Amino acid sequence: MTPGHGLRHPSAPAPGTATLAKAASENFPVAPAFLPRAWRQGLMAVYGFARLVDDIGDGDLAPGGRDAVLLGLDPAAADDRLAMLDALEADLLRVFGGTDGPPRHPLLLALQPVVRDHRLGREHFLGLIEANRQDQKVARYATYGELLAYCELSANTVGRLVLELTGTSTPERIRRSDAVCTALQIAEHLQDVAEDLGRDRIYLPAEDMRRFRVAESDLAARSAGAGVRSLIAFEAERAQALLDEGAPLVGSVHGRLRLLLAGFVGGGRAALRAISAAGFDVLPGPPKPTRGQLLREVAAVLRTAPRKG
Repeated sequence: MTPGHGLRHPSAPAPGTATLAKAASENFPVAPAFLPRAWRQGLMAVYGFARLVDDIGDGDLAPGGRDAVLLGLDPAAADDRLAMLDALEADLLRVFGGTDGPPRHPLLLALQPVVRDHRLGREHFLGLIEANRQDQKVARYATYGELLAYCELSANTVGRLVLELTGTSTPERIRRSDAVCTALQIAEHLQDVAEDLGRDRIYLPAEDMRRFRVAESDLAARSAGAGVRSLIAFEAERAQALLDEGAPLVGSVHGRLRLLLAGFVGGGRAALRAISAAGFDVLPGPPKPTRGQLLREVAAVLRTAPRKG
């Protein structure tokens, strides 16, 4: 009998349902309906894993400890984030042919055929786990370079998985994808400054905070002062430059994949516009674009993306 079998109340949602439902709140479309069914299933399986890792790392798992039980741990271990990440890594190895049976968690069981069919690289999934281990040990980033190294693990790996899943990975596309994914991660960090501070995390480089004379206490205010607004504007400009660097990725592919990648770039631009429209005051809560704003940005990306080949 697999861990957790028989523990779910008939009226309770299946494990992983709440995790997958978070796709609707992302800054970009995760698996839009216009994609081929196999791609949608693959993208949702990859997203489910990535979201589960983040939920473990952020302490946002559903209450009750069911995820811990599914991973072979005591329910009380759900609060031990490093132990949960270790157990998740062990389950990930089962996805890639471990010797102690199939994956235990439903989200990883769903991931296994996707990994097999598309020959996805194990190192990308391990990178996501390592990024969340880092979140348990590193709460501040001294330099922009350190933050970029974190984004390499936490965001760029996902873009590389999308390219592998769609069979379009090339060195140039990987470079462009990394720029887009890092920009998306930075935009999310800017939206979530207050929420991250509540978890005792700051993703604004300390060197930049000193430059704009921003103290940690300034980030705890109800609204941003001039220094915080200038700092957020500076980081948003960096993210915009990365999006611009990565945007040619959209023009390098065709068909429905072109639409998906335009959604990623347009989602990032819409998020940055929402931050700008809020006067770079992100402290009252994350500025979010409307659906209409998102669609306009996606359309603009498609109009301006050069076509190759």
